[in-house]
Amino acid sequence: MSRTRHIRGSRLATAGIAATTATLLAAALAPAASADGRPSRATALANAASALVEHATSLGLTSAQDTSVRDVVVDKDGTQHVRYDRTYRQLPVLGGDFVVHLAPGGAYRSADRATRSPLSLPSVTPGLAAPKAADLAVNALRAANLGETLKKITAKPRLVVDALHGAPKLAWQTNVVAQDSLGNPVARSVLTDARTGAQIDAWDTIETATGDGQSLYSGTVPLETTLSGSTYQLKDPTRGNTYTGDAANKTDLCIFGICFSRAPATLFTDADNHWGSGTTSDRSSAAVDAQYGTNETWDYYKNVHGRNGIAGDGKGSYNRVHYGNNYNNAFWDDSCFCMTYGDGDGTTFGPLVALDVAGHEMSHGVTSKTAALTYSGESGGLNEATSDIFGTMVEWYANNSSDAGDYLIGEKIVRSGFGKPALRFMDKPSKDGNSADCWSSSVGNLDVHYSSGVANHFAYLLAEGSGAKTVNGVSYNSPTCNGSTVTGIGHDKVGKIWYRALTVYMTSSTNYAGARTATLNAAKDLYGAGSAEYNAVAAAWSAVSVA
Repeated sequence: MSRTRHIRGSRLATAGIAATTATLLAAALAPAASADGRPSRATALANAASALVEHATSLGLTSAQDTSVRDVVVDKDGTQHVRYDRTYRQLPVLGGDFVVHLAPGGAYRSADRATRSPLSLPSVTPGLAAPKAADLAVNALRAANLGETLKKITAKPRLVVDALHGAPKLAWQTNVVAQDSLGNPVARSVLTDARTGAQIDAWDTIETATGDGQSLYSGTVPLETTLSGSTYQLKDPTRGNTYTGDAANKTDLCIFGICFSRAPATLFTDADNHWGSGTTSDRSSAAVDAQYGTNETWDYYKNVHGRNGIAGDGKGSYNRVHYGNNYNNAFWDDSCFCMTYGDGDGTTFGPLVALDVAGHEMSHGVTSKTAALTYSGESGGLNEATSDIFGTMVEWYANNSSDAGDYLIGEKIVRSGFGKPALRFMDKPSKDGNSADCWSSSVGNLDVHYSSGVANHFAYLLAEGSGAKTVNGVSYNSPTCNGSTVTGIGHDKVGKIWYRALTVYMTSSTNYAGARTATLNAAKDLYGAGSAEYNAVAAAWSAVSVA
């Protein structure tokens, strides 16, 4: 997957950091404040650049490093939060990211760092050649897909500094992509010690979940479309020109981790601006669900959190429906900034275009543009939980009577062959047979879709509280791991707290203990230290054994 686009920020000097002329010039030429009186982005960048100079030592910055800006958040009161990535001797540093927090006047307050290990290596010359690293990564992909015949396998290594797994070390990060026997994509990122050849970590890089239009799952829904001549296009000019296309049951052609030929996304068109029939016999019906899911996700992030689009830049993504053959998945891919939906096999899953699936997958895009939680270990569980939480929040936000808000994940897409009424259950995650209800030291060893259970359980308890209850016609009975009783604060506040924590306090290496701290900081910012909301966050984490 492609990395977040960077805006070049400040460069390190031998005695600390000198803000680049470009950054300071931009600040000088740009307005000091936005229309609502808050400091502008350029002002925040200039303030942060000065903070890097003054606090280089505490931030672990040296002359061998460069920094680049990933994201900027300016609060209503003018408080500024600037998120950085860093390189070491021009190599990307995994776990080198940090967030600088500034007072409304621009004074430095604090910083959150993904790692505090000193960043210094004796050499950046690998002992293991790139082709060997590629071979090892291909073997890792095969091992992770036992029983599958893989074809069109390609691998592209890049040299990085790994600061996520103990003392910083030189490593190869190899992105391997292939196709399974049905032509559907499989991909894995493999981290290999560039000196010894030992595998450090590996994770999937396709993050899966799994006018008016008659949808498959959400009834008749409103759609904003584009009129071109006498034909309507399923493209929304009010939401960054988001659009939905037909993949015609084809898949992507990817080489060396780069997709040169993507399955076509032939834009859906219609003569009368009434789309779909609500049945799978009309290919436009799935397109209606996908476009509606994009719209509701866009609106949720904009209207609730003030985020203008997935990347926060006002640009729309696009959807591909009818991807592959009987493809039992849906995924967000940063490299195309697009959402892709399979039709399911009809026995295990139906078309995977349900509202909470859309919210889930597109929230992976939000995570990649903010905290960029590493997709393995506890950080990976938090990455998946973030998407489950926000997919649920999108469903609540939509307030659609055909797909009412609930704390079930993917309940609309499962079929009898799946054997359960939903993919995951936030009130008691272990009901899926695999997920963890409570934190333990071994949680990070689980698949990220199962280690996510701890945060999903926390989010449910924080929203609704413990014990038996019925919400929107669905029965829940959420236990606590410490025998306590938790009183909920409502799902709206949960979404606001989690978003604040994700975009301001979490980093790529945040684990469950770090998530507790991040959400407590977020609750303090939003509702005050010692508030009912702050205390509920603490109680809900304790109730899932995160102290």
